[in-house]
Amino acid sequence: MHIPLDYETLRVIWWGLMGVLLIGFALTDGFDLGVAALLPFVARNDGERRMVINTIGATWEGNQVWFILGGGAIFAAWPFVYAVSFSGFYLAMFAVLAALILRPVGFKYRSKRPSKTWRTAWDWALFVGGFVPALVFGVAVGNVLQGIPFRLDGDLRATYTGTFLGLFTPFTLVCGLLSVAMLVTHGAAWLTIKAEHGAVRDRARAIGSVAALAAIVLFAAGYAFVAFGGLGFRLDGAVDPAGPSNPLRAAAVAAPGGWLTNFATYPWMWIAPVLGFAGAALALVGIRAGREVPAFAGSSLSALGIISTVGLAMFPFILPSSIDPRSSLTVWNASSSHMTLFVMLVVTVVFLPIVLAYTAWAYKVMFGRSSVGDLNTNPDLY
Repeated sequence: MHIPLDYETLRVIWWGLMGVLLIGFALTDGFDLGVAALLPFVARNDGERRMVINTIGATWEGNQVWFILGGGAIFAAWPFVYAVSFSGFYLAMFAVLAALILRPVGFKYRSKRPSKTWRTAWDWALFVGGFVPALVFGVAVGNVLQGIPFRLDGDLRATYTGTFLGLFTPFTLVCGLLSVAMLVTHGAAWLTIKAEHGAVRDRARAIGSVAALAAIVLFAAGYAFVAFGGLGFRLDGAVDPAGPSNPLRAAAVAAPGGWLTNFATYPWMWIAPVLGFAGAALALVGIRAGREVPAFAGSSLSALGIISTVGLAMFPFILPSSIDPRSSLTVWNASSSHMTLFVMLVVTVVFLPIVLAYTAWAYKVMFGRSSVGDLNTNPDLY
C-alpha cells in the first residue's frame, strides 16, 4: 500500500496531535478540575455548592473524553513512551485515578442524603478529585523536563530506578503548583461565566485573581529553573528522522539549559511562552474587572501557551532519561510503524471533527448561567 505521507512527516503530525489532545484536555476538563478545587472555598452553603457543581454538571463527563483520547493516542502512537511512563509513574497514576474516581461518585451521591456531614464530606471529595490530578499532572511534566530515571537494555526492556517520593523536587513542585494555579484560574473564569451574580462569583473572582498572579510568578520560576538550573538534553550526532523505531539507535546527552535551544534556533517559538504570560495577565485583568469573556479567553490562552512551551522546548524529546540519556525516547525513535501512524491519522481526520462538532453543539444547548433558584425547579440538576 502506498502511503502518501513520509515517516518523518507522520511522526511530526502525531507529535502535534498529542499536543492538541493534551491542550484540549486542559481547556475543557481543566476548568472542571479548577471548579472542583474551588468548590469548598467559593460556596458557603448547600444551595451555593449545588449551584457551583451544576456549572460543570452538564459537561464534565464529555470533557473527560479528551483525557481518554490522550492516553489512547500515547498508547497507539508512542508505545515505548506509554510503557515507560505508565510503569515508572505507576503510583502517581494510581493517585490520579483514585482522585478522578471520586468525581463521578461525588457528583452522583452528594445529594442523596440531606445530612450536612454527608454532603460536606462529598464536597471535599470533589475538591480532592480536582486538586490532586491538577497537582500530579504538573509534577509529572516537571519530572519529564528534568529527566526520568530509567534505562533500556539491549532487548528494550525498561528498568525504572526512581521512587514515588523522588518525584517531588523543588522544580517539579513548582510545575505542580503552576498546573494548579493555571487550572484554578481557568475554573474561576468559568464560574464568572456560568454562576449567577452574587457572592459565589465575587469569591471566584477574588481567588481567581490570586491564582492568575501565582501562575505568572510560577511560570517565571519554572523558566529560571530551566535557564539557570542546568535542565535540558540534546541529541548527540546525526539522527535519521525517518529511521526505524528503535530507542537505542540515536544517542542523547544531558545539556544544561538545553530546553532553550529550540527557542534560540526558531525565534517564532517564543510565541508560546509569551502567550502563557500574556494569557494569565489577561485573565487577571478580566477577572478583576468582571469581564467574563476576556477572563476565560485569557485563562485558555495561558493554558495553551504554557503547555505549548513545554512541547516546543523538548522537541524532539518526549521522555528523556536522567540516568542513561542514550535510552531517551524521542519523536524519531519511539513511534509506532509508518502504516500504524497513517491508519490512525485517517481515523482521526474522520472522527475528530465529529467529536468537535457534537461537543460544540452540546455546549450551545447547555449554555446559560446556573442559579440557586433552578435547584428547586429543575429535577435534572445535581
